[in-house]
Amino acid sequence: MNTVLEDLPRLIGDYLRVRRALGYKLDGVEHTLNHFVAYLHVRGARTVTIEHAVGFATAPPARTPRTQALRLSAIRCFARWAHCQNPDIEVPPARLLPARPTRVAPFIYTAAQVQAMLDAAGTLTPELRAATYQTLIGLMAATGIRTGEAIALDIASFDQRGRTLTVVGKYGKVRMLPLHPTVAAALTAYLQQRDRLLPASTCTALLISTVGTRLHPSGVHPTFRKLTDKAGLGPVSSSCRPRLHDLRHTFAVNTMLDAYRAGADPAAVLPVLATWLGHTEPRDTYWYLTGTTELLATATERLDASAAPSGRDRGDRS
Repeated sequence: MNTVLEDLPRLIGDYLRVRRALGYKLDGVEHTLNHFVAYLHVRGARTVTIEHAVGFATAPPARTPRTQALRLSAIRCFARWAHCQNPDIEVPPARLLPARPTRVAPFIYTAAQVQAMLDAAGTLTPELRAATYQTLIGLMAATGIRTGEAIALDIASFDQRGRTLTVVGKYGKVRMLPLHPTVAAALTAYLQQRDRLLPASTCTALLISTVGTRLHPSGVHPTFRKLTDKAGLGPVSSSCRPRLHDLRHTFAVNTMLDAYRAGADPAAVLPVLATWLGHTEPRDTYWYLTGTTELLATATERLDASAAPSGRDRGDRS
């Protein structure tokens, strides 16, 4: 008869299959749980205990309270599910390792800063690498799609004649984005350039590496950091540094700024923006719009203007 420890891999596999069937990816959770099992083996544990769960969660390299809390949360969710099948598995209480929420402040790029990054990308070698990163940055800045969504695009995702981009978002949700003519032209030019530079490539990905494969986050993010350094973009604070994902924040903020400046109703624009970004609810979009000085100032000006008394209210009879 298997011990609890011997049965953990099966339980973890069943747990992940159930959760993934509901649409969750859980790659990080799977990594954490597998390392937790290895941790238990090294210590000769017989089952999952609260003591071992906390010990693992607080062990290196989990240096920050947030990381420790996330590791324990992954174990707790699994243990709560597994306890129903084996009561010997202990379930760590909620908030046993409270973490102060750390919120990364978005870095909102100016048009000049985006151009500086495009110029920096243009210096990459070989030529295909430069073209790919210029296209990646330009496309994300112009559409606000997620990094993962951009990397996952296929050539077939881009309808050159209809000037649309079919994006597969979180949980497999699909949305079709109409492209500005200049964006469509830039994508068409990139496809022609990659065919010229790497004609033998059979990769279906829209954005490819110099060896003709789909881009991978492990290479994209370090390259982007080098480009921001070359463009002279450094951290604003310890919680605000330029990231590729911030092009999405910038797109959302600029969309709302344009709406305010054009006199449009922000309440009507927000649901459209949420749909464009692939959010299920408009409230999911609010995070992209908070803490931005220019947007808050523009909204305040709009509010002040709408609250100002009319000429008749001021007694102006002319």
